[in-house]
Amino acid sequence: MSPADPLAGLAFVSEATARERSRDLEEPTWLLDQRLDAARRFGALPVEINPLFTLYQDYRRVRFAELTPYPEVGDAAHSDHSLPAGAAAFLHVRDDRVVARALSPEAAAAGLVLDTFRNVQRDRSALLRAALDAAPVLPETDKFAQLARAASAIGVLVHVPAGLELSGPIVVRWSVGQDGRALLSRTVVVLERGARATLLEEQRAVDAGPSGGRQGLWTGTLEVALGEGSALDVAAEQDFGPDTISVVNRQSSVGEGATLRWALAHVGGLLAKSRVDNWLLGRGATVQQVEIGFGGADQVFDLTSYTHHVGRDSTGDLLSKGVFQDRARGFFKGLIEIQRPAVGTDSFLGEFAMLLDRKARSVAIPSLEIDQPDVRRASHSSSVGPIDEAQLFYLESRGLPPDLARKFVVLGFLEPVVARIPLPEAQDRLRELLDHKWHGGRERASAA
Repeated sequence: MSPADPLAGLAFVSEATARERSRDLEEPTWLLDQRLDAARRFGALPVEINPLFTLYQDYRRVRFAELTPYPEVGDAAHSDHSLPAGAAAFLHVRDDRVVARALSPEAAAAGLVLDTFRNVQRDRSALLRAALDAAPVLPETDKFAQLARAASAIGVLVHVPAGLELSGPIVVRWSVGQDGRALLSRTVVVLERGARATLLEEQRAVDAGPSGGRQGLWTGTLEVALGEGSALDVAAEQDFGPDTISVVNRQSSVGEGATLRWALAHVGGLLAKSRVDNWLLGRGATVQQVEIGFGGADQVFDLTSYTHHVGRDSTGDLLSKGVFQDRARGFFKGLIEIQRPAVGTDSFLGEFAMLLDRKARSVAIPSLEIDQPDVRRASHSSSVGPIDEAQLFYLESRGLPPDLARKFVVLGFLEPVVARIPLPEAQDRLRELLDHKWHGGRERASAA
């Protein structure tokens, strides 16, 4: 389904580029060394190394060769210092500029850090070094993870001190829309012992004027380290334009008694590729993850999750759902790994897709790798099929028109992610996006 080397067009990823990025951003030697290591790995790695997943990728419509990356992201001349309603902190990156940065008085007084690597290195270099040392190492065998690590134009650090419990979410917004441009980024989130926070990550399209027919790219990471007894809720909404490629690697290390909850929604873009790696290292570590994709037209959604159980009595509960109409395609790939020390593990992986049109396609590939027989649960489940006619019959028998009944079933199928979005305004926006996607697909079907 894909050429031998679909990333061959990314010629700007090299050791020379890594040195240029590091020099432009005035990075210390130890950060340059990380970039150089990543550039070497990128050049040596295939696009997919897992033999279970090799056949399930689709880059046929992607044109990496036409992309020009931003060399660096600087501060806008006039930054916005206002907060979204209810938020504790806010950072907004629009193309190659940080256009907004703000902390609530509560967050600022408590020592919350939300800033770029460049600023933190200049003002508090020891904090940046400690945070990156604490953050989980991005997958060394993932080509896209090494792409961001080698050539990122901006790094963002979120540091939550021990014991701090924020009343509002931290909002990080990425707005991308320039024709033929690529924005590469890294985000590192560290919660110290007993801290509690919520992070909302928004990926939005911007009105960039008339399109020249070229594609755009946003590649990002979210590297999360949770200390003992800490808790983090992460919600993400992706709604890029129809010519934008989105690639994100999310990686977590979850310490003793810590809890991580993911709620990830993919709606826009030409290709949306997501990989989540959860490392449950401490005793009693917990991860809950729900991820959805709603595709139409010729969109491709490639969603992969790895859950690595290392500590005793750890819990993993992962659910991926997709709805695909028109000629959209969805790939759901997942692996639960239970290592020898992980006695008492409880882990579940579910992957489910709903196909609304005959030309829509999806596959689900959940898998298990178990090296410890003494577990509470290790299971997976998957299904791909059309909308449930029994549910439609039930709703229509109570007076709903057929199209409205189908809409209710579809949006209800995706609601578990929507309900976990922390800001009411962001919840409403996601519901509007899904509703618009539904009506757009139905309009195209009627026209055909």
